[in-house]
Amino acid sequence: MTGAAGAATAPPKPTTAPVVSRPSQATLEQRIASASGLDTSTRSSSPSAVSPRIVGGTETTISSAPWMAQLWYVDDKGTTNDTSDDTAFFCGGSVVSPTKILTAAHCVWDEEHNKAYDWKDHGWVVTGTDQLSPGTDLHGGQATAVLRQWNHPSYNPATIDNDIAVLTLDAPVSAKPIRMTTSGDTASYAAGTSAQVYGWGRTSSTSDDISPTLKTTTLTVHADSTCSGVYAPFVAGHMVCAGTQSGSDTGTKATCNGDSGGPLIVKDSAGNPRIVGVVSWGVADCVEKGYYSVFSKVSTYVGAVYPRIDDSNLSYDDGRADLFVRNSSTKTGYEKDSSGTSFDARVSWGDLSGVNLVRQTDLNRDGYQDLVYRVSSTGDVYWFHVVLNSDRTQGTWTTTKIFTGWKTRTRIITPGDLTGDYLPDVLSVDSAGTLWLYPGKGDGTFGARVQVGTGWGQYNLVLGHGDFTGDGKADLLARQSSTGDLYLYKGTGKSGSGAFSARTKVRSAWTGYNAFDAVGDVNGDGKADLLARTSGGTLYLYKGTGKATSEIFATRVSVGTGFQQYDLWG
Repeated sequence: MTGAAGAATAPPKPTTAPVVSRPSQATLEQRIASASGLDTSTRSSSPSAVSPRIVGGTETTISSAPWMAQLWYVDDKGTTNDTSDDTAFFCGGSVVSPTKILTAAHCVWDEEHNKAYDWKDHGWVVTGTDQLSPGTDLHGGQATAVLRQWNHPSYNPATIDNDIAVLTLDAPVSAKPIRMTTSGDTASYAAGTSAQVYGWGRTSSTSDDISPTLKTTTLTVHADSTCSGVYAPFVAGHMVCAGTQSGSDTGTKATCNGDSGGPLIVKDSAGNPRIVGVVSWGVADCVEKGYYSVFSKVSTYVGAVYPRIDDSNLSYDDGRADLFVRNSSTKTGYEKDSSGTSFDARVSWGDLSGVNLVRQTDLNRDGYQDLVYRVSSTGDVYWFHVVLNSDRTQGTWTTTKIFTGWKTRTRIITPGDLTGDYLPDVLSVDSAGTLWLYPGKGDGTFGARVQVGTGWGQYNLVLGHGDFTGDGKADLLARQSSTGDLYLYKGTGKSGSGAFSARTKVRSAWTGYNAFDAVGDVNGDGKADLLARTSGGTLYLYKGTGKATSEIFATRVSVGTGFQQYDLWG
């Protein structure tokens, strides 16, 4: 690493290195081999229904749907020679970020025992191939283990309501991600809209065999009233139905067993594919006349799902936002991991002298949280991030300069994704009070800066990380210097002057605190939170409520004392 221009030494940087907790390649291969010869096609869900498949489809290639993922689960219950108690099934899914798979909740939930399946120890995901991979032959694809799982907390196995989930992979995949639709999307759900569905599920009502190759077909979206008239369990607003069922394979276009968790795709106004539904349920054998395939309505759930996509954290494995701080006397940086209600004992990251700003983010969306910091003497801004080796089993840290001469920037913010492309961005306020957006490219580089607004010099605090309002878009908080009033700037998912809605006052005269931080979802409920420190060193957690009003935060909760020793916050 060369030093900044004109500097005598290299920039300061932490010295810690991550421990990549993942199964060895041999363990993963052994797990995959265990699926050979097993019937993994029978994952079912719904009161009188089974997980959908594609009937009436045609073969397609992975290049036409590079985001497609195969979800495999096999648990022999420790009885290798006895298959009678085995659990084995297959689902579909979509890569929505390099380490994130969007799927159905019934694919991660064990209804028999009313608990989540253990995907970390018994599951894996295959991406990058259009051929089914039930064994060690991945057909050029990539097999990846699962680090953790999340299903919607209100998922109801009996009615299949809120049937949506996210698997977090233990290493990033190379497959190209696809975006979810936005919370305000109504056009994609209009009756008569054409949508594409993809999957490896059954292709006939008379055979239980799932397809060895990826299939697709075009389905017609139906009005909620049509769906409700057919299905008593149909929940308008949470579900959408589509397709045609003739009573036989001929003339039917529907999903079926094995397609569960896969995407329903509609192109947006710019012609870009977006996930608008997740394959959920339907009638047995999938062709009964007058019925339709049912999907979870993604526009309803994007606010709950997005925090699971944007949940990289310093401890890596639990999805709760952690805190990075620097001791003002020793200049040592520390990681303090969140337990949900407090912060654990600090862990040293080494010397951070010569730095006057630290921010946490994940610029390359690899699931490992990065640091962005500014060198006091030059104003140069550096990205401290993990680089994985070729087999993704180990990582080392490297430092990359991303901005030069930002000495006079009064604010630097890493809010996450502001533009709706799932790639984290950077904001800065210059000495004139102009707010600039630097759209991230996902590799530590940025597109041309865009002016977002002026007059931001009135604030002595501008910060944010993640979604405060529950709509799946990143937001900002700003505190006015003269009054101490705290304002919410709700993100719109757009760039330029339309990046934020008009400000909303959420607190008045907030002058009792001398330090703040917003690192994301500290308590793990899927809503962005705020941390505030008193002059006495007590740190309070303001849990986000998801409301864009004065009720944006719940009543504060103390999460520790002695925080007056820290002068930089991530």
